[in-house]
Amino acid sequence: MTTAAERSPRTYQVRTYGCQMNVHDSERISGLLEQAGYVRAGEVDDNPDVVVFNTCAVRENADNRLYGNLGHLRPVKDKHPGMQIAVGGCLAQKDRGDIVRKAPWVDVVFGTHNIGSLPVLLERARHNAAAEVEILESLDVFPSTLPTRRESTYAGWVSISVGCNNTCTFCIVPSLRGKEKDRRPGDILSEVRALVDEGVLEVTLLGQNVNSYGVEFGDRYAFGKLLRACGDIDGLERVRFTSPHPKDFTDDVIAAMAETPNVCHSLHMPLQSGSDDVLKAMRRSYRSERYLGIIEKVRAAMPDAAITTDIIVGFPGETEADFQRTLDVVREARFSSAFTFQYSKRPGTPAATMDGQLPKQVVQERYERLIACVEEITWAENKRLVGETVEVLVAVGEGRKDERTGRMSGRARDGRLVHFDAGSLVGQIRPGDIVHTTVTYAAPHHLNADGEPLSHRRTRAGDAAEAGRSPRTPGVLLGLPTVGAPAATPAPTTGCAAH
Repeated sequence: MTTAAERSPRTYQVRTYGCQMNVHDSERISGLLEQAGYVRAGEVDDNPDVVVFNTCAVRENADNRLYGNLGHLRPVKDKHPGMQIAVGGCLAQKDRGDIVRKAPWVDVVFGTHNIGSLPVLLERARHNAAAEVEILESLDVFPSTLPTRRESTYAGWVSISVGCNNTCTFCIVPSLRGKEKDRRPGDILSEVRALVDEGVLEVTLLGQNVNSYGVEFGDRYAFGKLLRACGDIDGLERVRFTSPHPKDFTDDVIAAMAETPNVCHSLHMPLQSGSDDVLKAMRRSYRSERYLGIIEKVRAAMPDAAITTDIIVGFPGETEADFQRTLDVVREARFSSAFTFQYSKRPGTPAATMDGQLPKQVVQERYERLIACVEEITWAENKRLVGETVEVLVAVGEGRKDERTGRMSGRARDGRLVHFDAGSLVGQIRPGDIVHTTVTYAAPHHLNADGEPLSHRRTRAGDAAEAGRSPRTPGVLLGLPTVGAPAATPAPTTGCAAH
């Protein structure tokens, strides 16, 4: 006889670390588990049946963070018979069986190339009462063929490629994600259309190096063509992409950005360093003149473009003169925002064994000077927008102080974060709706708009948010096990149906 516990669906929770690619992979993990019969655990549920860690190997102390969290879960699992813990993502691809050796209470370890195997591995581990470790060296299927549970009603990630053909000396991604694999343009556009049909207004095209898209099928202009094709999709209001590599940036992409109305005038292009000597040591294959030349062309075509970047401080061998050159490029580029990082050794990268590793105090001091320089510029650039009208796509979770301040938050078309007062429209504006409002105050990292909104447009994305619906894109799920009671088979209605 089946017990109530056996009939009730197993619950799951996914904990994500790292980049946008990991966030999107976690949407696929959720989609896979739900199609296999699992149900997402509530936010306050401390005892889900399955906890999945989707890990990052790029960030400093990624290993310590994972093993610390696994340690906290051990007593929880001891008190919760049948609970399973799975570890996936880049750190799993790197550490493999070491994870089970260090944390023997882990049930499943899977890599970046076989996300689709997770339901099978969980079921196998349960059946065999033993850990399952499966790491593939290359993709078994392109991840976007997997079912996906989207986290947002109004914005969606769409992968156009996975992997990377570059050999940056500080980066471990190519060895964990593999060589670049490109999706066919028709498959990408079909996924975008499916999201728009669900009410999504904004799509971000994702890749480790989006503007090298097409390398697999021999078309170096494929990415610009893809942007223009997105412009032909009715109902798609915003298109973004991340991240391009300066060495592959072509003029046709700038033209596509400027000439395609729904492509946002925002560009995130990693600089990493302003020193040509450091760029050479990083194996970045462009120099500061080339980088600044791209920015000059972007601004000539789109004077309103907001340009953001990534910068690493304290790379091995970086001198004070090298660092000063980075500050020079930051001042010349006039970034609207920058993600700044202190260099840290990543085992398995060439940079980890380079001579000239800098003392922590030197790196910290330069890092603080860089942040001060960046914030001076971003604040000045944001102040130029005071008094301007901005179009805001209303979001969830962007404003940590919204509940206390009474504001709502969202992103302008150029990607800037805007906190706005709903005024007389309070209670009517929903996540996914579009608001036009006037900027009244600028800070280094956000804009405030404290007057009455100039307009409010209700959208299908807002309708979905109000109804509590999230877009789900189907995938190919062949032969994967399900949990819980099987669905009843409908009785045949005709003689043919029985055959």
